[in-house]
Amino acid sequence: MADPLYTRLQATAQRLITKYGQLGSIKRITPPDPVLGGDGTETLHTVKLVPMTYDQRYINETTILTTDREIYISSMGLAVVPQVGDIAAAGGVDYHIIASDPNNYDGVTNVIFVVQGRIAS
Repeated sequence: MADPLYTRLQATAQRLITKYGQLGSIKRITPPDPVLGGDGTETLHTVKLVPMTYDQRYINETTILTTDREIYISSMGLAVVPQVGDIAAAGGVDYHIIASDPNNYDGVTNVIFVVQGRIAS
């Protein structure tokens, strides 16, 4: 059963992202069939998100680059869980998701998704 505290935190995160965020998308490309081959299937999911620059103290140019963005994604109504390998689009820029944190404290409720996005080249 979901803890009411985390449900309230999820609603608060949704409200703030709706107010200060923007519409974006998560693009997931499923690989082709290993036997039959073919092309991968691309699926687009609309999301509300906030891309933010990392604080300078976290940038070390190995795991976090200057151009990386910390992207906060609302979990309410989201059909997929953002994973490494997905592509997040925000403000006309595509970011490869290279790290993901669901902020799931009670094992039931995903409060918010915080992902590390690296500009897709």
